[in-house]
Amino acid sequence: MGFYRKIQKELQEWKDSPFRKPLVLRGARQTGKTTVINQFSKEFDTYIYLNLEKESDKKLFENNNNIKEVFQMICFEKNTSPKEKTLLFIDEIQNSPNAVMQMRYFFEELPEIFVIGAGSLLEIMMDVHKISFPVGRVEYKYLFPMTFEEFLLAMEENQAIDLLNSIPIPSFAHKKMLELFRLYIFVGGMPEAVLRYKETKDFLQVAKVYNSLISSYKDDVSKYAKNTNETTIIRHVIETVPFEVGNRITFENFGNSGYKSKEISSSLRTLERAMILYLRYPITTATIPLFPDFKLKPHLQFLDSGLMNHALKITGLYYKDDSLSEIYNGRLAEQIVGQEIIANSTNFEIPLFWTREKKQSNAEVDFLTIFDGEVIPIEVKSGKAGTLKSLHSFIDNSEVKIAVRLFSGEYSVEENITPIGRKPYKLINIPLYCVAKINEYLSKL
Repeated sequence: MGFYRKIQKELQEWKDSPFRKPLVLRGARQTGKTTVINQFSKEFDTYIYLNLEKESDKKLFENNNNIKEVFQMICFEKNTSPKEKTLLFIDEIQNSPNAVMQMRYFFEELPEIFVIGAGSLLEIMMDVHKISFPVGRVEYKYLFPMTFEEFLLAMEENQAIDLLNSIPIPSFAHKKMLELFRLYIFVGGMPEAVLRYKETKDFLQVAKVYNSLISSYKDDVSKYAKNTNETTIIRHVIETVPFEVGNRITFENFGNSGYKSKEISSSLRTLERAMILYLRYPITTATIPLFPDFKLKPHLQFLDSGLMNHALKITGLYYKDDSLSEIYNGRLAEQIVGQEIIANSTNFEIPLFWTREKKQSNAEVDFLTIFDGEVIPIEVKSGKAGTLKSLHSFIDNSEVKIAVRLFSGEYSVEENITPIGRKPYKLINIPLYCVAKINEYLSKL
């Protein structure tokens, strides 16, 4: 069973574009890439599927034939006679450097064929084999774990979807929306986990999905690690990252290990290329362009909240009345906000944060976004209350006039003044479950 994903609209736009190029779909393992393309294939008269983990499919690209001969071989092997609009999907394309390089020739010599390549370890294996996609001859799209809106669609909460798109959401819907968002955070956005929960309503069944997924991530390491020591370090990082989400991390001795900074840095960046985690770096100014300071400690952002909860063994807290601010010191709320921002970004943008580091006092704003040419600070306060000391520090040191607080309360707008700098600003209080709608709420102002 496949769920509707918002990327399907982007794929349709790609199909209809007169400037279309072969497409490369990137995403972590099990985010649903193959399922999405299989669904999308219904838009075509002919669909040809290749999986380059199979030697019989991989060998079709091995002889350096011209691309028209390669395509004839593919059609012969698959006993297919292409009719009108034809989609060729090359799955796990990273297993064949030749297939990667030949993508350009589809663009140049067979532009009438719609070509999509995908792979879960794409960037890592390209580094290993020292290959790259031809510049200017392909385009890219990204698939992440399911967003809250996609989760609601999967759970057939149609009324909730309609109300989520009401700006602002009516008060009578707030309690149930908060409950659905809490469920989404604990189930997570990995499609198989969502399907398992929908079918069984049993977190133990969801746990089996995540056990298998974590094992597959660890098994994958042997495919690209250079040696046994690197394999051990990367697996240590996979096991440790969920415990460090929300922290400013230091590479040296990461995860209570004895590993050196260079070893951990290399492992983290490898897993970042696999899209299992992201390093969120800070900025120290409040002016556009927002340029991160890579000398300062980053925050860790994990792939998926459900996977994180499973690794931390805190899924059972779903059944308790603890607010999100009390679960894992609020780091779960910060994880899901970052996850939603990334999944709803148009060009795969890793959100930044702001920091001021002084001996007397430190300050930090959780996320920054740009709207209508202005920097907008975003604070995550998962309870209904919470101080805004860092936010006020940011406003006092900038020209910012609008700020956003994401919390478990209802929508409201406050006219505030910072306590020290006496700067006026408008605070928009937005429910956590509306994080993907921040721009719409800003537009409403």
